[in-house]
Amino acid sequence: MVRVRRNPIALVPDAGFRRAAFVLVLTTLLGAVGSVVLADPQSWRAEWPRTDFTRHAIDYAEIVSGGPPKDGIPAIDRPSFLFASDPGDVTANEPVISVQLGGEAHAFPLRIMIWHEIVNDTVGGVPVAVTWCPLCNSSVVFDRRIGGRTLDFGTTGKLRHSDLVMYDRQTESWWQQFTGQAIVGEMLGAELKLVPARVESMARFRERFPNGKVLAPPARSGRAYGTNPYTRYDSAARPFLYQGEYPEKVPPLARVVAVDGKAWTLDLVRQRRRIESGDLVIVWEPGQASPLDASDIARGRDIGNVVVRRRTENGLTDAVHDISFAFAFRAFHPDAPIVSE
Repeated sequence: MVRVRRNPIALVPDAGFRRAAFVLVLTTLLGAVGSVVLADPQSWRAEWPRTDFTRHAIDYAEIVSGGPPKDGIPAIDRPSFLFASDPGDVTANEPVISVQLGGEAHAFPLRIMIWHEIVNDTVGGVPVAVTWCPLCNSSVVFDRRIGGRTLDFGTTGKLRHSDLVMYDRQTESWWQQFTGQAIVGEMLGAELKLVPARVESMARFRERFPNGKVLAPPARSGRAYGTNPYTRYDSAARPFLYQGEYPEKVPPLARVVAVDGKAWTLDLVRQRRRIESGDLVIVWEPGQASPLDASDIARGRDIGNVVVRRRTENGLTDAVHDISFAFAFRAFHPDAPIVSE
């Protein structure tokens, strides 16, 4: 990748969360001039004095600035919750990330996650980081415990392969959201344990967990919860600030269901309704709005609900999986197949 001068268009630091509102404009302009806003360790050191940039597992040329500074998109560290029976403004068809651990069930509406991207929470006694990268449509939940300590995560404001680069506040090491791997700093090489989760409609979560809890919007945040600042992003021709290879035969912003290093297109899963592969059972049913389509998330087109389970001696249990965009799966799993027919 060729290093270029910074694009003169910049987002104001104290409103870093507004990056999303400029995504499509920036994509057009950056594509027109053929430039990408690149960063390098020397320019990062003032903002990241505690990060050991001598330790890294990736080429720094792959990391670009997404616009906001460190914590410009603020993680939620002290989440508060509503009851599933009365989830506030969340409508029945809106998507939520649902996590069930230790007899507790929490739902994290994407109407909130789209503005915060990370929630540091505890579910059933397990410290978890619930994450969503809108640019990759990647919903990943991690156990925050590693190496005898519990980490708290925030956003760096950086992207790699258009995916969120997180950091932990204890060592300020940088982590790839898509994989849960530490890619820069003291924790280099560490890998967070993945926690099974679903992205499902609010109605389905409420039906499964009538006593479950639903993340409440943070007070006085100034964010327009329920709106999608990435309007029509999931039907765009190309992703934002991505310079890697695209998958063959599959549109880069097509959704894929990824499990165990293999992926099936959402279109195929929707067409077949049920796919069995080895011990995996993948089922699709309608009733969930796309969070990256209409400006009002509740009015997004129906992309349906996907449940991925694994056959075990105790019956079917939820399997760790992700429903991401095809380009992101290709970037992080370049040799893995994407089944489309």
